[in-house]
Amino acid sequence: MKRALRDNGLSLAFGLLFLAALVGQAFAGQADFNDRQLAQGAEQVTLIDYVTSSDFGVDVVENWQSEYLQFFLYIFGTVWLVQRGSPESKNLDEAGLESDRAQKVGRFAGPESPRWAATADWRTTVFSRSLGLLMGGIFLLSWAVMSVAGWAAYNAERLGQRQDAVSWLSYVGSADFWNRTLQNWQSELLAVGSMAIFAVFLRQRGSPESKPVGDPHTTTADTG
Repeated sequence: MKRALRDNGLSLAFGLLFLAALVGQAFAGQADFNDRQLAQGAEQVTLIDYVTSSDFGVDVVENWQSEYLQFFLYIFGTVWLVQRGSPESKNLDEAGLESDRAQKVGRFAGPESPRWAATADWRTTVFSRSLGLLMGGIFLLSWAVMSVAGWAAYNAERLGQRQDAVSWLSYVGSADFWNRTLQNWQSELLAVGSMAIFAVFLRQRGSPESKPVGDPHTTTADTG
C-alpha cells in the first residue's frame, strides 16, 4: 500500500486537489448564486439543487474544455514545432513523427514495449496517436456539454427577465457562448506559451519540467 501511494503520488495528489477544489467551488458557487437570488427577490436554493443546476454545470465544464484543448494543442503542436533552449521542446533536428527506430515501434519494439506498439498495423497507428486523440475527444465532448449547460443557464436567465428562450444553435452563435469560450482559451494558450519560453532562461531544481540548473540557456529538450 505504501509503495502504491509513493508510485502514484503525483496523480493521487492532483486528484485529491481537484476534488477539494470542486467541492470548494460548489459551496462558493452556491453562496454566490443565492446572493444573486436574494438581490432579485427570488428563492434561495440548496446545495444539491445548485450542483445539479445548469449554472454549476457550465461553470465547471467551461474550464475543463479549455484545459483539454491546451493539452491537445500542446501534444500535437510539439510534434512539429520546436523552441530552442526549452525543455518543453524536442531537439531542433527531431521535428516531425521521428523514425520507427527512435519511437521503438514495429520491428524496433522491445520485449517490454506495449503490445500495440509492435504490431506494425492499424493498431500501432492508433496507439501512436492515442494520447492526442483522447485529449481531443475529451475537449470536444466537454465543449459540447458546456454548450448545452450554457444554453440552459442562458435561457433560464432570459425567462427570468421575461424574454423568449433561444434555440441551441442561436446560443452557440451568441456573444455569451463565445465570451465564455474565448476567455478560457486565451488564458490556457498564454500559460503554455509562457511556460515554453520562461523555461529557456529559468530553472526549478529537481523538476522534470525544468532543465538541470547548470545547463546553458541554449540546451534544448533536456530535463532535470
